[in-house]
Amino acid sequence: MENLAVRSQEPKILWNHFADINAIPRASKKEERIVEFMVQFGKKLGLETIVDPVCNVIIRKPATAGMENRKSVVLQSHLDMVHQKNADVNFDFETEGIKMKVEGDWVKAEGTTLGADNGLGVAAIMSVLASQDLEHPAIEALFTIDEETGMTGAQGLEAGYLQGDILLNLDTEEDDEIDIGCAGGIDITASKNYKEMPVADDFKGFTIRVTGLQGGHSGMDIHKGFGNANKIMNALLKANQDIIHIAEINGGSLRNAIPRESFAVITCHNDKIAQLKQQFEEQSKLLLAEFAKTEPNLKCSLSEAERPLSALAANDQNELIQALEKAINGVYSMSQEIPDLVESSNNIARVTLGKGLISIACLTRSSVEAGKMEVANSLKDAFENNGFDVKFSGSYPGWSPNRSSPILKVLTGIYTDLFKSEPAVVACHAGLECGLLGTHYPDMDMISFGPTIKGAHSPDERASISSAGRFWIFLKLVLKNIPLKG
Repeated sequence: MENLAVRSQEPKILWNHFADINAIPRASKKEERIVEFMVQFGKKLGLETIVDPVCNVIIRKPATAGMENRKSVVLQSHLDMVHQKNADVNFDFETEGIKMKVEGDWVKAEGTTLGADNGLGVAAIMSVLASQDLEHPAIEALFTIDEETGMTGAQGLEAGYLQGDILLNLDTEEDDEIDIGCAGGIDITASKNYKEMPVADDFKGFTIRVTGLQGGHSGMDIHKGFGNANKIMNALLKANQDIIHIAEINGGSLRNAIPRESFAVITCHNDKIAQLKQQFEEQSKLLLAEFAKTEPNLKCSLSEAERPLSALAANDQNELIQALEKAINGVYSMSQEIPDLVESSNNIARVTLGKGLISIACLTRSSVEAGKMEVANSLKDAFENNGFDVKFSGSYPGWSPNRSSPILKVLTGIYTDLFKSEPAVVACHAGLECGLLGTHYPDMDMISFGPTIKGAHSPDERASISSAGRFWIFLKLVLKNIPLKG
């Protein structure tokens, strides 16, 4: 059995379920295998198992003896995970299970994302469903799809499928926090067709590489000042835009991941090569100095490559560089209501250029709807003013904090008694599904919590073993102390 080191950790029931689902490829929008696995899991337990029209899985478990008069609970996590790997790692997410390892208190993956976001939440719910001795009220386990690239599972869940009074979302990543609110989001896609310009024989080809960045979650980590590989690449191109022509760009990957790497192929006339190398070195030094503290492993390299046959004309190139320079990236505004909470931000997540098409993908987040659209429209102007077509898609609402939530009082009391300290009651800049689920079930009392996970959406993702143990004890006590009906 693979991942034996992980399976031997405590609580074994949690880590074994986690290892089971991590053996199954489960990229967003490609959840067929994990959906079928969850259906078979529910049926083997003899529990009512439903797949709704958009492929969310709902498994119902009756209350244990003596708990029938408690309010019913929806336990909710998402099945999909972010697929990210380091460029030098040979791994096929389509066919391989995640290769895990234990280092001290941390479970990590071998050069890829771990899937603890939100796999540990899924595993905890599976543990509740499979338990024989755990006290709990009536449970509805809701496993949603496609949370990471559009929340289409939560968006497509129709009213009437759930009867629960309380929803416990298990997708928060600091075990000393209880989350009562989150940001909404919107996808911005800018695209532009261009006519390829032939490259003459007296030009040489070069590859620019931006590597070594930390990356991370474009919501939870956006305030940390990490470098964005697409912005850094654009600075390198801008420093040389009068003497180069861009042939290819491939930067970043998923909208919800801060881009860690970017690669570009350029051409330069033989007479200008010495100037290119000098200007590239000067700009690289400036960037390395700028990110010395936040990105100590940043590398910017220029190397000779095969001469491309075609490239971007000067006018299109200047417009691309100007658009990316003007486009908002990172924190745009901070909340006036909740200290240290990012209110609005944008992540320039993916930039590609080649074969006559430029494409730029962004994810804008805000806890305020007006703020979300302010950033989105600013990006729209920056791109449209430089000849790009811009589309908005995948908009979803935020989740407004409710400090008078009854279940919040229950959780804070249990947490304080158990850990002898008060939890931080927070809102987060990530997108949780509570906002969308609340539009379908407005009377449901909602809360979010979970174990400590660091580096989500990057190959540095890691989950704390001791925190997972505390989270499991806390979850069991919460279920045992769900309030009475009426």
